[in-house]
Amino acid sequence: MTKPSRPMHAVPDLDEGTTWTVRPAQPGTARHRAQAPDRTLVLALRSIPILGWLFLLLGVVRPFRSRLLRVAFWIDAVLSIVVHAAQIPTARKVAAERGITPGRAAVMTMVFGATWWKTLGEDPQ
Repeated sequence: MTKPSRPMHAVPDLDEGTTWTVRPAQPGTARHRAQAPDRTLVLALRSIPILGWLFLLLGVVRPFRSRLLRVAFWIDAVLSIVVHAAQIPTARKVAAERGITPGRAAVMTMVFGATWWKTLGEDPQ
């Protein structure tokens, strides 16, 4: 069996809609993507990392005495610093497709994490 030169996609037949045909992917056609969230949802999602950074700042300025708050502080620190930094390579690729500079992609990803680069189509700038 020979390997097709182009990827194959299953598409619904237009006449009935109950059967599917496998055809080669057409260059330049968009793949099916999930609908992007609306602007209000994007802003709400991006407020979560900001609250996390404010929590970290508060914990640095005035260390928490409660064991629960100290645990939450360290979990937030790992998520805000390590996980956001680990997302930078992917974010730079996504941003490059939209003409965004690598430096801006890195800074925005450190601040907002995936809530920035996964919602670029709905960027409320």
